[in-house]
Amino acid sequence: MTEIVGELLTLLIMAAALGMDAFSVGLGMGMYKLRLRKIFEIGILIGIFHVIMPLAGILAGKLLSEKFGTLASWIGGLLLILLGAQMIWSSLKKEAESVITPVGFGLLLFALSVSLDSFSVGLTLGIYGAKTVLVIICFGIVATVQTWAGLLLGRKVRGWLGTYSEALGGAILLAFGIKLLGTFFG
Repeated sequence: MTEIVGELLTLLIMAAALGMDAFSVGLGMGMYKLRLRKIFEIGILIGIFHVIMPLAGILAGKLLSEKFGTLASWIGGLLLILLGAQMIWSSLKKEAESVITPVGFGLLLFALSVSLDSFSVGLTLGIYGAKTVLVIICFGIVATVQTWAGLLLGRKVRGWLGTYSEALGGAILLAFGIKLLGTFFG
């Protein structure tokens, strides 16, 4: 039982780290003064993408771990480190980002862009044999809630928190990657 609670806690922290992208972009998108129905739809779509992408990653990761064993585990740890570093780096860049409108194709593009990193994490979790259903439920629910929180908060606040939340998410993923690699070194 303790093992399941530990795994659930780890997955929730990872899900929160991955959802920081959706939260921070949601802050900016919340400036559109979207209707609550649209905020609801956006959150659900982001949650669905945060289920599909890690599921695809997990399936690919399980295939890799069966074929390549320890090498695949190393790759998984390195992917988390690279993904975390990339999130931190992109949060530090001061360039203006192009705004994607939250309708039609723009909304699908937005959902895909904020969930791409969950594919890499899913790949790593697949390599390590994480429980698939638990992963996708955690990732989907947390991403949905964080998207809603970002959009709603964006209606109230002007984007001062966005950059810092993405950097925090990157730092968490970086730490998990280092921890996974640390198991090989002692």
